[in-house]
Amino acid sequence: MSERNRRIDPRDLKRLSILDPRKSLAAIVADWAIIAAAIAASEVAGNAFVYLLSVAVIAGRMHAFGCLVHEAAHYRIIKNRKLSDWISDLLLAWPMLATVDGYRLNHLAHHQHANTDDDPDWMAKLGMAQFTFPQKVARGVVQLLGYLVAINSIRDMMHMAKRMSKNDRSTRGYKAMRLAFYIAAAGLFSVLGIWREFALYWLVPFFTVFCLFLYVRSVAEHFGSMDYGDELTSSRTVYPHVWEKLFFAPHNINYHLEHHLYPGVPFYNLPELHAILMRDKTYAGKAHITRGYTTGLPAECFSPSAPLLPNHHPVSY
Repeated sequence: MSERNRRIDPRDLKRLSILDPRKSLAAIVADWAIIAAAIAASEVAGNAFVYLLSVAVIAGRMHAFGCLVHEAAHYRIIKNRKLSDWISDLLLAWPMLATVDGYRLNHLAHHQHANTDDDPDWMAKLGMAQFTFPQKVARGVVQLLGYLVAINSIRDMMHMAKRMSKNDRSTRGYKAMRLAFYIAAAGLFSVLGIWREFALYWLVPFFTVFCLFLYVRSVAEHFGSMDYGDELTSSRTVYPHVWEKLFFAPHNINYHLEHHLYPGVPFYNLPELHAILMRDKTYAGKAHITRGYTTGLPAECFSPSAPLLPNHHPVSY
């Protein structure tokens, strides 16, 4: 029996890997309902503070959509895989300008070759300024501000689109249906006269705070004070503060180490999986666990004595 299998009773792992479609579908419905409630609250209140709060809440649910697309990529939504992909595309991925299969192709390769030269996600980020740690606090603040004004968001999306287009395996029929989805949405917005609302409550959160949340979570998973020589220290699990769950860690995405060890376990069973693994002394003593996305994570990523990046060194004459 491998060291990994010794950490958990196979019967527990089998039990935790059983799908409960009701929980996944309820999560999708709840996320859309929260978005609708945030929009309604902002429209009724009619003031800037409530609007900005609604933007943050909506962006958090967009992040939640991304986490559920991640579940779909692992076939963890419902048992019928084709139906799962269509549901996830229509309700989660397409509204976020993504596709389940496109994400799956990249993400499963990441799992198979995590943090190595064969990991497409790792290689795409390696050497980029925003993923080079430790770094000075001022540079980190500039990165975050770059997302809030959409500059970094557009940069990241263009980078991702270029990567995904190289390995696009979608059929003409699928592309036609996806295009029809966007045309139908545009037609509906025109009929209802809600282009203003679409811009305020979808485009603004999408191009600003959503991408910021996505970036912070991406850093938390595999960057900043990590030891890549061991599977227990090359991925990070974060214990989020209560309010952080809404924005940085929807649907238990914070249990990233556990997910890498046992990707067949759906999101709603990850807390129990973590609790079981923590009974193992080796796991509990070695696993990379950080307290808080806004507390522990910055402490591991920033340092006043961090070296300058090559392109940040003063020009010498």
